[in-house]
Amino acid sequence: MATATLLSNPVVTVNAVDLSDQCRSLSVSVKATALDATAFGDTSTKRVAGLFDNSVTLELYFSYASNETYATLQGLVGLTTNVTWKPASGATSATNPLATLTGCYLEELPPVFTVGELVTVSVTFLGGVYSVATS
Repeated sequence: MATATLLSNPVVTVNAVDLSDQCRSLSVSVKATALDATAFGDTSTKRVAGLFDNSVTLELYFSYASNETYATLQGLVGLTTNVTWKPASGATSATNPLATLTGCYLEELPPVFTVGELVTVSVTFLGGVYSVATS
């Protein structure tokens, strides 16, 4: 039987600041760059894993309140930081794992201002080491 996860209370932190109440979505890419290892005599292309090129993208509501979106992100542009997320606010466990992207880089902070709509920003943290804790 198939199971699915309904996210109703996930936790997202950036630079140890909880931005869960401002986050609309999160997408993760864990990618090992493919390197060509094909040599003379091979009859097909061979690939081996190179460096990892991970990223996490957050879509956030843009708030100027202290310890919220702008205050947390504006000083991180051009720097490395850590981003963490887990499905629910409870204790970290096998069914509520804590994922971390350590040492990731924030290249830009591009908020979108549209008349009559909530201000949002989509930020992508590039690089870093991806890990998952279950306890």
